[in-house]
Amino acid sequence: MVKHNNVIPNLHFHKKYCQSSRGPLKVRVQLNQATRKKARRMRRAAKAAAIAPRPMKKLRPIVQCPTQKYSAKSRLGRGFSLAELEAVGLQPAYAMTVGIAVDRRRTNKSEESLQRNVQRLEEYKKNLVVFTKDSSPEDVPAQLTGTIQPIVKPAPTIVMEKITDEMKSFKAFTTMRVARQETKTAGYRASVANRKKKD
Repeated sequence: MVKHNNVIPNLHFHKKYCQSSRGPLKVRVQLNQATRKKARRMRRAAKAAAIAPRPMKKLRPIVQCPTQKYSAKSRLGRGFSLAELEAVGLQPAYAMTVGIAVDRRRTNKSEESLQRNVQRLEEYKKNLVVFTKDSSPEDVPAQLTGTIQPIVKPAPTIVMEKITDEMKSFKAFTTMRVARQETKTAGYRASVANRKKKD
C-alpha cells in the first residue's frame, strides 16, 4: 500500500519493445525519419528543376476565415473565383497555365472581396512574364520559391495621448464604487418612492 500523499501507482508494462517468447513486437519504431526527410527534399528539388523558371507556388486569393470567431482574420484561399477571373479578362483554363490557382466552386459574397482579389490579379498580370521555347537563357530570371504576393499585415501603432488635469483628478475606483452602490440600492429606492406615492 502507498504511504503518505503520493501518486497512486498505475504503471503500464504491457508494451513489447522486443520480439521474444512473450509475443511479437507491438511498438512501431520510425528509424527512417532522416531518410524520408532527405527524400522529401530531393523530390522538392526535382520538382523545382522540372518546372523552372516557373515559380514553385501559385497565386492564391485573400479570403476571410469562416465562423464568427475568426471572420476578422484574412488568409490565402484555395483559388480565384470565376467572377474574379472574368473581371480581369482571363479564362480559367489559361489562368491555370500561368500560375494562377482557380476554384470553380467559390463564389463572392461581397463587393469588397471581389475588388480586393481583382486588384491582386491586376498586379500579378502587370509583373507576369511569359517565355516561349525560343527565349534565350539570358532572359530567364531566377526561380521564385516563396509565397507569391504574401499578405501584408499592417504594423501595430501606439497612439500617444496627452494627460490632462481632468484625467488626473478623475477617481476611477470611487466612481465605480458609487455606481455599484447606486445599482444595488436602486430597487429599494424605487419601492420606497412607490410606497410614498400610494400613501
